[in-house]
Amino acid sequence: MNRNILLLIAAVIISCLFFPANLFSQQIPNPESEYLRIRSSAFEGNYDFAASAARKLVNEFPDYGDARILLGRILAWKKDYKQALAVIDTLLQKEPGNADALSARRDISQWSKGSTPVATDIRAGYSFDTFTEPNSRFWQVFNVGAGHRFGWGPAVAGINTGNISIGDSASIHKTEMQFIAEAWPTLTTKNYAYLAYAFSPGIYFPKHRAALEIWQMLPDGWAISAGLNYYYFTRNIFIAGLSVEKYISKYWFSAKGFVYFKDDGPTTSFFLNARRYFNNTDYLQVGIGAGTAPDEPFDVQTDLMRLSAYSFRLTCSINLTNKLTMRAGTGYSLEEHAEDIWRNRFEGNINFIYALKMK
Repeated sequence: MNRNILLLIAAVIISCLFFPANLFSQQIPNPESEYLRIRSSAFEGNYDFAASAARKLVNEFPDYGDARILLGRILAWKKDYKQALAVIDTLLQKEPGNADALSARRDISQWSKGSTPVATDIRAGYSFDTFTEPNSRFWQVFNVGAGHRFGWGPAVAGINTGNISIGDSASIHKTEMQFIAEAWPTLTTKNYAYLAYAFSPGIYFPKHRAALEIWQMLPDGWAISAGLNYYYFTRNIFIAGLSVEKYISKYWFSAKGFVYFKDDGPTTSFFLNARRYFNNTDYLQVGIGAGTAPDEPFDVQTDLMRLSAYSFRLTCSINLTNKLTMRAGTGYSLEEHAEDIWRNRFEGNINFIYALKMK
């Protein structure tokens, strides 16, 4: 009996000395099959299990690039963006031209821009819109509100106070209020939405405003969206929107079209935007547009009356401190307000968001 035990121990020692160690440490016989199993589990939403299994696969097959990319994406779906980027960057150090890894990194960077450490905030801002033809009109809006990031996504509620002056001697001067709520719920790992409703007892703000837009994330940094805006002044107004977006490294590009459904036929507008990110939060954006369908939520009545328009906008977002963010913009439009009669129109805005509570 003792002799048999000694022979067994000797056999184990000889095996460890003369056979490769990975024959004992590698417990996954078919990495391709395991990859498919992990991916399927992740698509079903079992992120914790999939992340653990993917780590094991990467550890046992460190040169299996697709497994490392899958692990990075799973970690991003779990909102662990920092670790996800670290996993992808490790692969890019070895394979800097790996197209799938570069695509994954762009996607993760894009998703992380929608993630913020701010849990609760207060905000305030000011905007104006003015022209002088066929008469002088100055429309300004002051806003205050608060935001909170829930488990399903961020939401904001606020009050807009609008002040309008019409006529060279301000023959019309009126102040109104609007109450608004907005939300950006996450639907799935690749879908999110924008929801909004606003009410005003006045006549210059829409009495009712509602909006719905849904985004679909696509591979290689692409995204598409479709939405519908509803306004009610003295009649129902519907404006549909479609967009295509693309992230390329530190840049974001967007092409968006609007269709206003009129009784005598639809009118359209088209806008192109380019944004340059300097980090995960700060950016500078340039936009141009053409067409008559409105693309903004306040001054819809005036926009609906124009015959043609060309616009230019410049916006920026800057984190002034760890808790204070400033967003500002300016714009110019050349509008045909009557047949062959054009006017200059100017706009501007500035907003501040202060974090009360960080995650």
